[in-house]
Amino acid sequence: MGRGFSRGIFIPALALSVIGLISIYAAVYFSPVPSEHALVTKQIIWLILGIGVAYAIYRFPLRFHEAFSFFYYGLSIVLLLLLLATSSEVAERWFRLGFFSFQPAELAKVAVVLALARFLAFRKLDYDAFGWVFMMLAIAGIPAALVLIQPDLGSSLVFFALYLGILIWSGLPLNRVLLMITPIISMIAAIHWVSWAIFFGLLLILIFLSRLTLLQGFFFFIVNLLFGMITPLLWNKLHGYQKLRIIIFLDPGQDPRGAGYQIIQSKIAVGAGGIFGQGFLKGSQTKLNFLPEQHTDFIFSVLSEQFGLMGGLIVVGLFAWLFYKGFSVAFKARSQFYSYTACGLTAILVFQVLLNIGMTIGLMPVTGLPLPFVSYGGSSLLFFWAIIGFLLAINRDWQEY
Repeated sequence: MGRGFSRGIFIPALALSVIGLISIYAAVYFSPVPSEHALVTKQIIWLILGIGVAYAIYRFPLRFHEAFSFFYYGLSIVLLLLLLATSSEVAERWFRLGFFSFQPAELAKVAVVLALARFLAFRKLDYDAFGWVFMMLAIAGIPAALVLIQPDLGSSLVFFALYLGILIWSGLPLNRVLLMITPIISMIAAIHWVSWAIFFGLLLILIFLSRLTLLQGFFFFIVNLLFGMITPLLWNKLHGYQKLRIIIFLDPGQDPRGAGYQIIQSKIAVGAGGIFGQGFLKGSQTKLNFLPEQHTDFIFSVLSEQFGLMGGLIVVGLFAWLFYKGFSVAFKARSQFYSYTACGLTAILVFQVLLNIGMTIGLMPVTGLPLPFVSYGGSSLLFFWAIIGFLLAINRDWQEY
């Protein structure tokens, strides 16, 4: 493949994609819907195209992407706005182009990483000031808000995950990173006055330890106060199904035949796999189609039921190696742009894997985020292979400044 090609990045991604094909085949094998039997063939085509995208990015000069990073960002914003303007459905997240469906949120994730990397690459960072931190938040927050309106809560959270990943990578002290997420914690704590009071006590300690100026400390106190006060308003603005997801996450037993059905059946499928699994095409939950969305959101449940804990550990191990290689590339890259890009893209992988697997075992709310490389989906598979292409290219050119 050429100088600097990393098999340690390419092979785990390919192995996960093949495991995905096997799992999708098992998920749709007993499906009563005839059209679902063709999903494996479609996924193979998407995989070939995805590898092609990765190869194209790998062969293309990274300096080009650096120069056009803000153009990509602007294009992604235009596409997200266009989707909202032309969508005839409330929950439309794709452009339908004949046989091809394109999800602009996936492009926006890469564009935001490139834009943040370009923003930080040639900037002298003052850790005592927060101006550049809030500029980064605006860059990530605008597309996140547009994606949330679709509504797609899961994808909107990815933008804040990559933002925090790059923020930590920038060297900002962790106590100040924590200050940036306290408004979200304030919103959660505000569900009860006792938890909110405890939160503000801890916030004052954090502000003191962060050695903020009086004005900065007052700003963060007021912001957290306002975010907590608007919690009831935001709760009322949530769609019914979003409220239900939060409630069911806390207690799936409240609606075992409705909203809690997915989580309950997923836990049963994962537990039924035991240590070594029930065997390929022998999983009872999968065969009887008890598990909704088993070829997309809950593909890890299908895999665990058939191949057990050992199969799940192999998948987790492949992801862990990929995370290690991604952050290793970010660490050794001499170019600040390359380093931030590798970190941001790897942070996306880490967040989506943790959220998806956590969702299948009831540790995270159901968000609809796919498991990278494994879940069925054309746009997502192309997107994740694009990440691999960038990581391979950065690994090749790590010595460049």
